[in-house]
Amino acid sequence: MSKMAQDFKAINLSQGFPDFEISSELQDLVTTYMRRGFNQYAPMPGVPDLLNSISRKITNTYGINVNPENEITVTAGATEALYASIAAMVRPGDEVLILEPAYDAYVPAIRLNGGIPVLVPMEVPDFTIDWQRVALQINKRTRLIIINTPHNPTGTILRHSDLSALSEITEKYGIYVLSDEVYEHIIFDDEAHQSVLKYPGLRERSIAVYSFGKTFHATGWKVGYSVASAPLTTEIKKVHQFLTFSVNTPVQYALAAFLDNEKNYQGLHKFFQEKRDYFLQQMEASRFEPVPSKGTYFQLFSYRNYGTTPDREMAEWLTREVGVAAIPISVFYQDKTDNHYLRFCFAKDNQTLQKGARLLCGI
Repeated sequence: MSKMAQDFKAINLSQGFPDFEISSELQDLVTTYMRRGFNQYAPMPGVPDLLNSISRKITNTYGINVNPENEITVTAGATEALYASIAAMVRPGDEVLILEPAYDAYVPAIRLNGGIPVLVPMEVPDFTIDWQRVALQINKRTRLIIINTPHNPTGTILRHSDLSALSEITEKYGIYVLSDEVYEHIIFDDEAHQSVLKYPGLRERSIAVYSFGKTFHATGWKVGYSVASAPLTTEIKKVHQFLTFSVNTPVQYALAAFLDNEKNYQGLHKFFQEKRDYFLQQMEASRFEPVPSKGTYFQLFSYRNYGTTPDREMAEWLTREVGVAAIPISVFYQDKTDNHYLRFCFAKDNQTLQKGARLLCGI
């Protein structure tokens, strides 16, 4: 869709990346550490300064203690953390539960490691999870369940009741959890992010994955990290060592220094909620129907008032004829389930959002 947006000179509200600058302070820190000579290989798990800063951040955010030496691994983006976690956990023939629609990196990583994806649909129209339905899919081959909160592509979040149900399931059946929490700080309407790290019943059986790219608008830096118990982290590091070995050094030091100021990430939800609210306000004159976005920087809309054109065709038509690019939600299902939803990214400057909304309202 980004290629189509470029070809047709459309406003790109499809791909999930911000179009505004990162902090100048953070940029200056990278330059500082480069000039100070921090340009060679970093330690494989991550530079100690950053590991300690991540540990302090988790304590400040969730009130729990994480050992920086043996429970954190700095990775080349959250995507590498997800892959390394799956490769560490999944053996040939193991089944992995995935809640659809789902971020598209999960299934290929499972298949590459000999695992079998077992797909469980979320409940339309509000994309909730039927945990009884999840439990019915578990058998002796089930190894892992992957969750994502706040959720890409739907913008929904898991609440305390969801994590409690998940905790009961994992204890009963002895399965593990991979929790994709890259949008942890982009959550709206005074809701609290429910991390698996906060739940003692889940803590020892879970791997949580995070992204500095999402938190600091620097998706092109590709720096993320995983948090897990020491035994699980040991296995993740065995994979990470031969995937990337280590992550670029000056950026790690810069992130460590920047992370120690809580103000650099604690107010992120307010910033993006203003973006969400502005985009929704601009879209009020359209006949698109929004699905409540409680987190991420994505907003789903139903286009049922415009007909039942397949969502991929609708997205292509919008790009080609209207001048706005979006993502069809069917691509997040392995069987291309089409419920006639489109995903728009509102991590854009207000002028871009206004222009895009004006074109959409003119249909």
